[in-house]
Amino acid sequence: MTILRAPVLALLIVSSLPAGVLAQAAPQTRTIPVAGQILTLDECIAIALEAQPAIQATLYDYAAARARVREAFSPLLPQLSGTASAIRSNSIGPTTLATGRTVTFSVSRQPADTFLAQVQLSQLLFDFGKTLAATQVARKLAEVSAEGVELQRQLIALTVKEAYTNILLAQRLIRVQEQALERAELNLASAKGFVDVGTQPQSTAVRAEVDVANARVDLINARNALKIARVSLNTAMAVDASTQTEITDNLEYEPTTIDRAALRAEALRQSPEYRQARLLSSTAEARVQAATRNFLPNITGTGAYGGTQLELNPNWSLGLAFTWNIFDGGNLIAAYDEAKANLGGANARVKVAELTLIQNLEQAEIAVEAAQERIQAARVLIASSQENFRLAQGRFDVGVGTILELTDAQLALTQASNTEAQALADYRIALAQLDRAAGRR
Repeated sequence: MTILRAPVLALLIVSSLPAGVLAQAAPQTRTIPVAGQILTLDECIAIALEAQPAIQATLYDYAAARARVREAFSPLLPQLSGTASAIRSNSIGPTTLATGRTVTFSVSRQPADTFLAQVQLSQLLFDFGKTLAATQVARKLAEVSAEGVELQRQLIALTVKEAYTNILLAQRLIRVQEQALERAELNLASAKGFVDVGTQPQSTAVRAEVDVANARVDLINARNALKIARVSLNTAMAVDASTQTEITDNLEYEPTTIDRAALRAEALRQSPEYRQARLLSSTAEARVQAATRNFLPNITGTGAYGGTQLELNPNWSLGLAFTWNIFDGGNLIAAYDEAKANLGGANARVKVAELTLIQNLEQAEIAVEAAQERIQAARVLIASSQENFRLAQGRFDVGVGTILELTDAQLALTQASNTEAQALADYRIALAQLDRAAGRR
């Protein structure tokens, strides 16, 4: 490999790294206002992707991996160094004269007498592709790091979607519990009226009071769940946990048709975990190539120019070095065996990643389909529960129904409403997990 081709190869190696991540290799953090705004899901995801420090950390990791590519390639470029030194010394020693007499003398050397300045240049002329193989390993590892950035983005997006949905679920449950509390309070007022006129026993009012207390406890729990979900969303967006983030309601049912074959092909094409496994396999293969080429020699050209003393009496040298590690105790052979074993393990992990990916995809698809069926069933259940509660309420109001019958009907209606809200939330989360399994944000 000649010096003229080396810079071109360096440019090609660095430019082959993923362009989408390359543009963000120098992370920047900005403060985005959240309080006082009503955010959509896309806006929440955008805020998280920009401000989340976990993503910033992976971007810095990728920037470091890109730098290691240049480090690995640098031996193919000229190596230039300079030295300058000056020594002041004084020595005392014996010497024997021609007469046979031994005398002691002193030698003093000043910096001007020992000054040395020299420039040295070396260029690796040919190493049978060892440096290029090492650079290929570094480049593959940089691509693995780039996939790590995308993986972290997808995980953060999924976290935001789940927290966003949990907020909407908590808000739905709060409304359900508020309605349940209103009904329980109306029933308590009716029960007390019946007890006052003597048409119902005192136990009727006591049971109605218990229902009111239970409804208040459920309302408190729902409000607490909302606070916890909001903290989770704020944390995912890297904003202050106590921020009163407001979001738009998208907890509506939109039927989805799943094309399993297309989703599987898409997941295998763009899932960062699967692509990481394949890149690690390519990295292991490149390591085997590097270990193979390490058995071969290096040819290096050297040159030096400089001078001694203050007058810089010029001197120069040119050289050609041929180095070959003939025997090192078996270290190179062991390194080659290690690289081969690592390649076998990496290839097996590609299959493991594929199986795991397909499993996650199938589970997400099943969850989406199950949630859709639960939504339909819950809506039928709500309609039946509403009619049952209306009948029980009418019977109780005219004095022919019992408080137990009314309480059971009210509880069934509340549970049906909770079931629908939960099914809608599960559906949204299942869709988010399906997108994540398919390698989408």
